[in-house]
Amino acid sequence: MDTLASLNWLKETKLVDLAKETSQPLKRIFLPCLGIQNEKILIIGDTGSAGKYVSPVLSGAYYYAAESLNLNTKLILQESKARGTEADEEVQNAIAELREGNVIFTILSDKLGSLGKLGKSFRHLCQTKKHRFVSAPSLGRLDTDKISAILRAIDINYKPLQVQHAEIKKQLDEAKELHVTTDAGTDLYFNIDGMESIASDGNYALPGKGGNLPAGEVYTPPNGKKVEGKVVIDVSSRTIGGTRLIKHPVTLFIENGSIVNIEGKDEAKELQETLEWAAERAKQPGNVRRISEFGIGLNPNASVIGATIVDEKTKGTAHIAIGSNYWFGGDIYAFIHLDQIFNKPAIKLDGKLLKID
Repeated sequence: MDTLASLNWLKETKLVDLAKETSQPLKRIFLPCLGIQNEKILIIGDTGSAGKYVSPVLSGAYYYAAESLNLNTKLILQESKARGTEADEEVQNAIAELREGNVIFTILSDKLGSLGKLGKSFRHLCQTKKHRFVSAPSLGRLDTDKISAILRAIDINYKPLQVQHAEIKKQLDEAKELHVTTDAGTDLYFNIDGMESIASDGNYALPGKGGNLPAGEVYTPPNGKKVEGKVVIDVSSRTIGGTRLIKHPVTLFIENGSIVNIEGKDEAKELQETLEWAAERAKQPGNVRRISEFGIGLNPNASVIGATIVDEKTKGTAHIAIGSNYWFGGDIYAFIHLDQIFNKPAIKLDGKLLKID
């Protein structure tokens, strides 16, 4: 749907008032996060599903926020896309028609969809065409009223957050070994010698840069397969079915960088089935069990709501990811990237406790 049709859909679905109300705090992100001046803005969302309208409401809210600032903005809502489906032709055309150096928001219930002739990687396309971008995927399992929690995590003071991210990134980049433990039983060794970490701090003002909003994590790939130990997942788990809040902790046993065993109840079974499903379809089946990331949640306004994009940013949590990491400095190619989040980590870098204020 083009802009007019998308706005009419919001009216017909009785979501327009909520979108306008939600837009007020979003006005404050365009300059500090994206440095927007007179660029064109393309916002791509979808129509969600009954009672789970986070994507269309938040997409509409970004549109109304940009419109109130007199920014040149286009909104497209497509039907929700799952893994393996293709983005609507209207979406592909709108991206293709953008000249270099503009801004794209993708606010999605699940996936954007493949982009056909534009290439396999949305991120690579943005880097090539020097577009800044904001991504918020996999919101489709959330009830519409969770928008308030997402807004709290977005509406923060970015300057001190960015200073904190820079300090932690520096410590990670200079360290060789990372050791994380928790009272729940996590005891994980993670070699990061020579690896560069990424600060997802909301500063996406440079050409080709982008990331999540909500922001609020520093993460790093491991040095090859040098990951050993176990991790007890007790916050949320990302699987093929979406993000699942944990009732019964899941224990991952890791040897030589790969998961060799999973213990737990229903949540563990769902993760095991997801990895089996992925291995059956993968060109390199062994990669779907590889540990690809260690991340630290730093956003003081974020809270655990059952969406990875918010859960992993929550201060007081950490996470590992399973699967691909080639796009942020690793060597793992896989078609899954599944974040697994746990509480209250004690993190040591080369034997020294990392202090997080």
